Amino acid sequence: MQTLLVANRGEIAARIIRTAAAMGITTVAVYSEADAELPFVADADVAVPIGPPAPAESYLDADAILAAARQTGADAIHPGYGFLSESADFAERVMAAGLIWVGPPPAAMRAMGDKVAARNTMAAAGVPVAPGSDVPLHTAAAALAGAERNG
Repeated sequence: MQTLLVANRGEIAARIIRTAAAMGITTVAVYSEADAELPFVADADVAVPIGPPAPAESYLDADAILAAARQTGADAIHPGYGFLSESADFAERVMAAGLIWVGPPPAAMRAMGDKVAARNTMAAAGVPVAPGSDVPLHTAAAALAGAERNG
């Protein structure tokens, strides 16, 4: 890993950028118009604007982030947390582009992203889990009944 694009903003981006820099890795920040003056942008070796202030039009724009990686020659993407860090599809796109995904494998993201499936997987593996439902609860009445059962 030579050049790391950090696909996040604020304090989490700043921490990732500082750590990567301390490891001798070139850093790329992506930022929305609203975040152009924030410290994480100045802290990165390279900064690329990716869109307007709304996160859906910037930090959640996978195409813009992948374009920024191509533009800067980044060979890895760290998603931080929130935003695209929870998207197995984005992780797959990063890897399909020949880049390093600095995060969990997409299969693990899918398995653990579904909270009911994650709970059932852990219970089947013998991991203690808190009382709860082993099926999705689709109505308020079902959720209230589950709360009554499980406390």
